[in-house]
Amino acid sequence: MVCVGLVGPTLPKAQHGGTRVRGSDEKIRLLLADDHQILREGLASLLSEESDMEVVGQAGDGREAIELARAMRPDVVLMDVTMPRLDGIQATRLITSELSGIAVIGLSMHEEDDMATAMRAAGAVAYLSKGGPSDSLIAAIRAVC
Repeated sequence: MVCVGLVGPTLPKAQHGGTRVRGSDEKIRLLLADDHQILREGLASLLSEESDMEVVGQAGDGREAIELARAMRPDVVLMDVTMPRLDGIQATRLITSELSGIAVIGLSMHEEDDMATAMRAAGAVAYLSKGGPSDSLIAAIRAVC
């Protein structure tokens, strides 16, 4: 898939390397990584309503996110920043360096610029607040794919 990177609140486009090109009839394959099960289930429910998206896995921490990304090869990982065992920044760094073609979108309740900067430096193509509207998340997923 060829993904487009998103940076900052206005989400300008930049090239993100990939190895697969998603056909127009293929769904965007998503991996959800968050240590709160209720949030993962809520995101999965929200995203399953989108005809062009499919949640293929859910991880409760950064290590599980890496293992599932290796096994499932999703198009996009929605990555919480603060998780046990391995945080989202370290998990993002490992996924983006090892698995080309997977776009990581950081999600956090933290709105500090340094957290967004750290996620982007680790390879995330976007960083969104969990307090933001769901339409922004859905638009970001589509924009990177």
